[in-house]
Amino acid sequence: MKPLEGVRVVDLTTFLAAPTTARVLGEWGADVVKVESPKGDPGRTQGAVFGMPYEDDENLGFDMSNMNKRFITLNLKTEKGLEVMHRLLADADVFITNIRSKSLAKLGLNYETLSAKYPKLVWAQCLGYGEKGPEKDSAGFDVTCYMARGGVFGTTVNKGDAPMIPTNGYGDFQVSMCVASGISAALFNRTRTGRGEKVTVSLHHAAVFMLSTAVVSAQYGNKYPKSRFEVICPTNNVYRTKDDKLIAMCAPEYDRDYNKVMKLIGRGDLVGHPDYSNCDHMNALHKNAEVVKIFDEAIGQFNRAEILKIFKENDVPCEACYEPLDMYEDEQVWANGVMTKLDCPSGERCIATNPVKFGSYAEPSYKVSSAQGTDTVEVMKGIGYSESEIREYLTEGAVQGKKALK
Repeated sequence: MKPLEGVRVVDLTTFLAAPTTARVLGEWGADVVKVESPKGDPGRTQGAVFGMPYEDDENLGFDMSNMNKRFITLNLKTEKGLEVMHRLLADADVFITNIRSKSLAKLGLNYETLSAKYPKLVWAQCLGYGEKGPEKDSAGFDVTCYMARGGVFGTTVNKGDAPMIPTNGYGDFQVSMCVASGISAALFNRTRTGRGEKVTVSLHHAAVFMLSTAVVSAQYGNKYPKSRFEVICPTNNVYRTKDDKLIAMCAPEYDRDYNKVMKLIGRGDLVGHPDYSNCDHMNALHKNAEVVKIFDEAIGQFNRAEILKIFKENDVPCEACYEPLDMYEDEQVWANGVMTKLDCPSGERCIATNPVKFGSYAEPSYKVSSAQGTDTVEVMKGIGYSESEIREYLTEGAVQGKKALK
């Protein structure tokens, strides 16, 4: 039995972070109904931004946040559309949204209103900047709230360079797991108290938490951003190989590993060097850049596969800096179900799985998304509407049935 089997989730979400939370809950066994406005989730057309097709029968840019859901279209600006929403909520365990708080209050879907009507409901919201402060009502996206304001751009850049160009949704997907963990804890606590809970996660807060080492150490003088030529421990750095590939070495016990690394890269002449072999002494003399340049030159004489083999055979922690295409060929990925393959009209395609594994049941199934409003009629029947009522609501535009993307 899946851990969330029997849990019912109403998903009023758009784009990436919040809908991915609901996707994860669905993989863990929850019955997820995604509610879209007549315009639909803008995430349905984001494939264009990602350089992917976005058709109803092949839309991995939407699937990665919306698999394992049923889809219903409601016009919440109408009395009857809102009535259907409340029928869903009356039978739900979880409501998840990333709609701004002001809009939720206007619709009567804010926490205070819904918790009064449905005291067992776990109400979860993904925010940009949090519930308080001058930015609380500002639009929130991972590039602005997470990557920029949350410090990722400014901290992880190699000092003097432009910030990285992140993959779309880098912060969103991390936040989705934070929201999922909060919802799961709230569901567990409900078994003891009988009451639901309000769960919020902001992109901004999550980013700062993920940067905890930088955030804590900066106040002691550990300044960011850093130059790779100024790192305190040169055996904990990134280097480029002869075939123009990047490797990441992570040997944090510099004093222990310095001599071994120098021998392995063909610089035995520097073993025991008085200025380089002790980390504290090297830093006091500001010789960091010299050591990094020595590593640059020496490692640059090897192809990536060659230096990885040498380091791994000698227990020096080191790894290739993979690009997405490399991951498709990674035996470790497929051995651990890090990705799965979906049959698409254009052929077999890869998609990442959520990283949480449970020992008590097999790998989750992955049902790709369907067209907007595909399940409107079925879902309405399931919550007690007659066929004549459904026809009436469809005719009046309070709800919509299946609608092709193009």
